[in-house]
Amino acid sequence: MTTSTRGAAKTPAVLVLEDGRVFRGRAYGAVGATFGEAVFSTGMTGYQETLTDPSYHRQVVVMTAPHVGNTGVNDEDMESKKIWVSGYVVRDPARVPSSWRSKRTLDEELDAQGVVGISGIDTRALTRHLRERGAMRVGIFSGDAVSDEATMLAEVRKAPEMTGADLSAEVATKEAYVVPAIGEKKFTVAAVDLGIKGMTPHRMAERGIEVHVLPATASVEDVYAVDPDGVFFSNGPGDPATADHPVSVMQAVLERGTPLFGICFGNQILGRALGFGTYKLKYGHRGINQPVQDRTTGKVEVTAHNHGFAVDAPTDKVSDTPFGRAEVSHVCLNDNVVEGLQLLDKPAFSVQYHPEAAAGPHDAAYLFDRFVSLMEGQRA
Repeated sequence: MTTSTRGAAKTPAVLVLEDGRVFRGRAYGAVGATFGEAVFSTGMTGYQETLTDPSYHRQVVVMTAPHVGNTGVNDEDMESKKIWVSGYVVRDPARVPSSWRSKRTLDEELDAQGVVGISGIDTRALTRHLRERGAMRVGIFSGDAVSDEATMLAEVRKAPEMTGADLSAEVATKEAYVVPAIGEKKFTVAAVDLGIKGMTPHRMAERGIEVHVLPATASVEDVYAVDPDGVFFSNGPGDPATADHPVSVMQAVLERGTPLFGICFGNQILGRALGFGTYKLKYGHRGINQPVQDRTTGKVEVTAHNHGFAVDAPTDKVSDTPFGRAEVSHVCLNDNVVEGLQLLDKPAFSVQYHPEAAAGPHDAAYLFDRFVSLMEGQRA
């Protein structure tokens, strides 16, 4: 429940974690109550892209950067049509935005879209708590929603967990649409929307690709109805263990040998399609400063992440799968988590992070060129 109010900054707010820890601060954005999975993002810039990334659906995002809202909100940097986070947690919100592109304050945008937030709490202590104990359910309460701690904790514990959550269809487009190529059209790609960010088809369009964005429920027949040169599976929210339909569609694409590229959730879908398992990370990777090594080149990239699940695949050997040999192509240098897969006998690969990287960094943009190379090779 949410109510809009312009006096939110003076309204007391309470954040309650499912293990009983409580933080008290001030309302930020809409006033009311909200629930989700508490996660933290280490990015110091790009908060507007984070808020509008559909992968954050049903998550309450804690910003580790202490000062948030400096550049306000504009109409150009949205990654989708709305804010998807369930709640927002900041330490020190900017009082006045300072950017020539700003149209309104972040507080106003959160309020207008009914996103309940909290400010003025020790986000460093909260982040350390989540690192030590793991991502967990959380509630933010402000205004009339505030009650005694026992009652609020009981409400938090009634909220659904992220494990077992099937969310991609909730955030994906309901109708197919086309993003035209910029300049000369060279290829056609069918993109299965599991929670796609707007910058992803734009990055492909920059390379002469006409992108047909399809709903998460698209069938194999829907995919091939656009006569694609390649097929793309996007990022998205939820537990990949629930994504049986996208897995079956991807397996059909692999059987046909069409060039295939997956990002984030798409990487987990490829892992499952190849027969690997997936598992939930303790607190996940979220931010724009994660070091990843491309094992095919030895290059180390600073990359943008948002994932709470990972693929369980061996990093020390080539694996035999129903679609030929596969190997782990990328690993996170912080914790050795699988960050990419590639098939050695078919034109298919994926990465766990975000090479479209709005608002940066752009170290991994070459992966779109790699996808183009696969399609060129197939055509030749």
